[in-house]
Amino acid sequence: MKKVLVIYYTQSGQLLEIAKSITSDLEKEAEVAVSYYQIEMESPFRFPWKKEAFFNIFPETFLQIPAALKTEKIPEIEGEYDLVILAYQVWFLTPAIPVNSFLKNKVSDAVFKDTPVITVIGCRNMWIMAQEKIKTLLWAKKANLVGNIALVDRHVNHISVITISHWMFTGLKTKYLKIFPKPGVASVDIKNAARFGKYILKSLKENNYEQLQPALLREGAVKINPFLVLVDKRANFLFDKWARLIVTKGEKKGGKRLLWIKLFNLYLLFAIWFISPVVYLIYLISYPFSVVKIKKEKKYYAGVKKNL
Repeated sequence: MKKVLVIYYTQSGQLLEIAKSITSDLEKEAEVAVSYYQIEMESPFRFPWKKEAFFNIFPETFLQIPAALKTEKIPEIEGEYDLVILAYQVWFLTPAIPVNSFLKNKVSDAVFKDTPVITVIGCRNMWIMAQEKIKTLLWAKKANLVGNIALVDRHVNHISVITISHWMFTGLKTKYLKIFPKPGVASVDIKNAARFGKYILKSLKENNYEQLQPALLREGAVKINPFLVLVDKRANFLFDKWARLIVTKGEKKGGKRLLWIKLFNLYLLFAIWFISPVVYLIYLISYPFSVVKIKKEKKYYAGVKKNL
């Protein structure tokens, strides 16, 4: 009997939908037992978000400062598994606090050590640098990253900013003003994610994952947008400056810190609506001179190796 553990954190339920679609073929297999473990926090993050609360977690999220887990659930994952599927959200270009906290806690050491791991991402559009951070955390756990699947919002950046904000702050996965598309990963993409399961099942049965990521890539499990890679990298550099500055401004509920959080929010809006188009223009101009580098990066970020 092969044992598979799906570890996930979700607020809206979308990520669990994605995970269950991917594991549908595994669930049907008599010789495979699939278990699910939901990461829970001692102090849960409420959904839908209050705007101030969401932006106030930015520094701790980006700096990957762990928070307390709901420890009474930890014994549920004791034991050895043949495969772990880690499904996570991206907050501020970084793995969500619950996933980061779980991976930084020693209670998860045994489940990851020497175990094949497949990461599953459900997010708006930028996940490249978050996945690099996950690679580092898994490497520290001595885990063996063998596959990655990234499902993203199909719509262009500025449209998805509007729709995801509507979803996050109202809890409604509906068409904003009845004219914008529905937010999040498209239902058809979630349903079609089931196609990845047969390749995972084959690798699991054979206990050989060498060809898993190439097979997943042929099925479109990961699509790399070079422009978004550039934006992700530059934004990470700037976010680091902001995060380190804000954490020096006192307690989370302090007025001084909240003032800087509001300034960061304004900066983020300016960056999205005004700086991003300028960066895109620079990207187009410089593209012919960066083709070799871009091809190398696309190949690397589509894979599961740790170092470029």
